Amino acid sequence: MATIKDIARMSGYSIGTVSRVINKRTDVSDQAREKIEEIIRENDYQPNTNAKRLKQTVSSEVSVIVHGNRSTFLAFLLEEIQIRMREHGESINVQFTGEKEDEVAAAIQIAQNLKPKGFIFLGGNSRDFRDEFSQITLPSVVITIDAENMAFDNLSSFTTDDEAAADCAVSKLVAEGHRRIGIIGGLPGDYSGERRNDHSTLRIRGAVSELEKNGITFDFDRDYEACDFSAESGYQAAKRLMEKSPDLTAIFAVTDAQAVGVLRELKDRGLSVPEDISVVGFNGVDYVRYSIPRLATIRQDAAMLARKSVDDLLLRISFGSPAVYEKIPYEYVDGESAAPPRK
Repeated sequence: MATIKDIARMSGYSIGTVSRVINKRTDVSDQAREKIEEIIRENDYQPNTNAKRLKQTVSSEVSVIVHGNRSTFLAFLLEEIQIRMREHGESINVQFTGEKEDEVAAAIQIAQNLKPKGFIFLGGNSRDFRDEFSQITLPSVVITIDAENMAFDNLSSFTTDDEAAADCAVSKLVAEGHRRIGIIGGLPGDYSGERRNDHSTLRIRGAVSELEKNGITFDFDRDYEACDFSAESGYQAAKRLMEKSPDLTAIFAVTDAQAVGVLRELKDRGLSVPEDISVVGFNGVDYVRYSIPRLATIRQDAAMLARKSVDDLLLRISFGSPAVYEKIPYEYVDGESAAPPRK
């Protein structure tokens, strides 16, 4: 039996457009409607009526829970999600939790009080999902955490391969000849095991793995500083790092916001980037194209993350489709902030 994804593939239109035709929405061109309806008839497609009846018993909004309020990348993701939801004629309710707060516990309360029809989680702690998500029965999506091994059939995930991407970033520095590389990561405990499968942990793990593959032993006490994901925290972390390890020739920061703070601190210290020290970030948010120097970084495709997450969630709300787990491609973006170390 054909699925909605099959109809989308055969028609050449998106799942969202097919969904709007099935639900007899007016915001579809006549050409698209005629072609999709013809393919539906030819393939005897029947929507999941039980799931559609369930849709009618819950509220009209999707709840988006943003884990932390200082991440520029999550803010950009939220904007992309809002745009995609509007394209589908959907509204959202946005809730923010602190970086040390339990986002799944917050979702449980929201489910009881607001009765949303689904959840999108931006960021979060994988431990909280493993411990508590079984209490949530609504279709949900988590972005930046891989949920494939959590065994929840109502939780999809879309994420970048953080470990491989960080490995790639540090490999660029090693290839340039750097051997003294510092790392600015997430909150304390991110690498120690308390949050072992979250994006900061995975990026640190990938960076350290690449160093070790090249015979470089990483000393966490000397060459690592933890902080939250803001430019101010990156600035302060870089200050602490340079005070204890002034011989560093490069710094890898697990977010671009931290990296921008690093650039400012190094400038205030009288160092030139990349002549005296190189800096590489992670996320690829738009504004780093305008930093001085332009930041070298790993670019995640935020628009694709948002599009796939929204389309998947709305599909499962309407038609009861199974959860999906997908890695989104990344790329290393050359910038002016990375160069070979001085001889």
